[in-house]
Amino acid sequence: MQLDHTLRYTLALGALAGLFSSCGLKRHPYENPITKDTQQPDKVLFDKAVHDMEHSRYEIARLTLQTLINTYDTSEYLAKAKLAIADSWYKEGGAHGLAQAEAEYKDFILFYPQMEESAEAQERVCDIHYRQMEKPDRDTNQALRAQEECKELILHYPNSKYAPVAQQRLREIQEVLAQNEFRVGEFYKQRGSYPAAANRLQALADHYPLFSDNDQALWDLADAYHKMGDRFENQEAAAYSRIVRDYPLSGWANNAKERLRAMNRPVPAADPEALALEKYNLENRGKKGFLAKAIEPFESRPDTRMAAKTGNPNMQTFQPTVPVSVPPPNGPAPAPGNNTVGAEVSAAVVNNTTALDQGKDARAVPPGQTGAATPAAGGATESAQATAQQPLPTNHPVKLKKQKKSKKAKPAPAAETSAPAPPAAQTQQ
Repeated sequence: MQLDHTLRYTLALGALAGLFSSCGLKRHPYENPITKDTQQPDKVLFDKAVHDMEHSRYEIARLTLQTLINTYDTSEYLAKAKLAIADSWYKEGGAHGLAQAEAEYKDFILFYPQMEESAEAQERVCDIHYRQMEKPDRDTNQALRAQEECKELILHYPNSKYAPVAQQRLREIQEVLAQNEFRVGEFYKQRGSYPAAANRLQALADHYPLFSDNDQALWDLADAYHKMGDRFENQEAAAYSRIVRDYPLSGWANNAKERLRAMNRPVPAADPEALALEKYNLENRGKKGFLAKAIEPFESRPDTRMAAKTGNPNMQTFQPTVPVSVPPPNGPAPAPGNNTVGAEVSAAVVNNTTALDQGKDARAVPPGQTGAATPAAGGATESAQATAQQPLPTNHPVKLKKQKKSKKAKPAPAAETSAPAPPAAQTQQ
């Protein structure tokens, strides 16, 4: 009986605390207050807005900060006020609030790029997309956006205190993106599309070397090359060699050595730096508990506990590659990992305005000329007109309408012919 009373009392206190927090009575300290003790009107407005933000009255706080910006346009607290507006949207959360926060943080970085708070604003932008990142088997748009924003922070603010945080987030983001590529490669492999599987797994191994299952990806890559035929034996041996050299603690290392010996290929030694990196990541890798495994199917956020804890993430943009099974137009086949698709387009200004009508690919009928073909056209007009009369191509068979057979007209009955009347003179006779 006493236990039931204690349980009811505890539940009542919890419900009361939740009610107070929902009503804005719980205080959330603001991270960027102004410590200067003064009673200037702009400082008073800023402190009032901070007090409202700490008690979850974000709309009132933004109105106060906007009043400060519009009224005191020469105030020393303008930058702080603009950053506080972005922080209010960030704290409010939700899809709309985070989108508004990102826009405000971008404006702050644009207007105040030299301030220390610019690095914090860029970190918040990275965190906005990181918080909305989904599982590897779902849309990766937010993960790609988070990756770009974290790279922006590391490149532009390398000495900031937020750079190590962004670097670790980048490892976790690339773990999710690599898991997505790995699943696609495994899908192609299971369906027997080995060139497509090899292309995906090769790009994965080259671009995401810190991926937790990279040894498995390399083993499947070698198996895909093996099933593609003897022509890809060099690529198969290269995948086995990478397992032995870069992932010596992997469970596939001994099998890869045996395959290399069976292929009469040299077995490389383990890389000391790769060995130390793999050992550290294995020792500090997070593990899933029983409860985490139970609720994992119901979560929308990806599990990043398997991500590496050290090592430099790839800062290059992921580029699609051409499968090695595709013959190049000219020259030998590209080496593995260096078969990036080219997408360069050049343009030039044409000064000769008559090139369109008099060049090699001159049009059949120049503007303003119709009718019979000219000697220069060489009868091209007639062929163009004949082509224009042909029906347009279609995917549906054209059904010709059958003409109804007209009933044959019966011949008109011949008129009865009578002998010609004799002349009048003969009749008189």
